[in-house]
Amino acid sequence: MKRRTLITLFAIFCVIALGSPTMATSDEIVRPAKISKSDLGGKMFQRPDVIEKTHADGHVTQTAMSLVSSDQNFSSGMYKSGKTRIEIKEAYGVDEFMYFLEGGVTLTSSDGTELVIDAGEAVTVPKEWTGVFETDGYTKIWVIYSPGE
Repeated sequence: MKRRTLITLFAIFCVIALGSPTMATSDEIVRPAKISKSDLGGKMFQRPDVIEKTHADGHVTQTAMSLVSSDQNFSSGMYKSGKTRIEIKEAYGVDEFMYFLEGGVTLTSSDGTELVIDAGEAVTVPKEWTGVFETDGYTKIWVIYSPGE
């Protein structure tokens, strides 16, 4: 299953199963989504709607959604990951902006070009990207754009 499809399904799951104050129906008031200083300090991962997952390689991730657009094409939140190395052989599938609060990541593109992003830095990964995503662990703010087909 493509990464974009997985992210869309995850976003829909969060909205349906957990609810989202930032995704409104046509008769609700729409409000901006805020990630506060205490959220940035880790409080966001204490919310009851945080999704924690242990992956096949043993690393653990936590996802906290802050917004899912009404058309499901745009989403944002915070993400925490343990040490992992993932080889992306098929196109990444979404356009993703990442700002690293803690830790960092090394992105090695298919042509061998290496890009190191540390805490306090940001990167935007295009949906067509392939390569290796490697980290000793990190916490990030993410924003994803993934238009429907």
